[in-house]
Amino acid sequence: LIYLTMSSYDDDMQHEEIPAKILDLAQGSAPTSLKTMRACKRCGILKTLHQFLNEGCDNCPYLEMADDRERCNMLTSAFFEGVVAVMDPSDSWAAKWLRVDNCVPGVYAITVTGQLDPNTIEDLENKGIKYRCRPAGS
Repeated sequence: LIYLTMSSYDDDMQHEEIPAKILDLAQGSAPTSLKTMRACKRCGILKTLHQFLNEGCDNCPYLEMADDRERCNMLTSAFFEGVVAVMDPSDSWAAKWLRVDNCVPGVYAITVTGQLDPNTIEDLENKGIKYRCRPAGS
């Protein structure tokens, strides 16, 4: 029999490298509350308004939503249908179907009501960024 003391176990754990997939999952995003939950109109990730204000969109930092309530309200929607939790976007058929397979792990809306304003769409196109979301009813 081999007996390990807690201190030797801790020492062994300090030397183990954390797999990249686990680190990617740690970067995932989930809404902290069901109240005031909103969807990014570009990628469909779901967060609370407070999270969008504090952190912006994890997938769309170029939308510059952090600390700008007006932009958060303009670039997100409180009206969406369906919810999909994506743990491993690169290996998920649901993520591929939603076209978020290159996005962070997180919770995504299936459809989002509302579209980005024409100026924002033009800015995205000029930067070579695709407009991902499928509006509800399409």
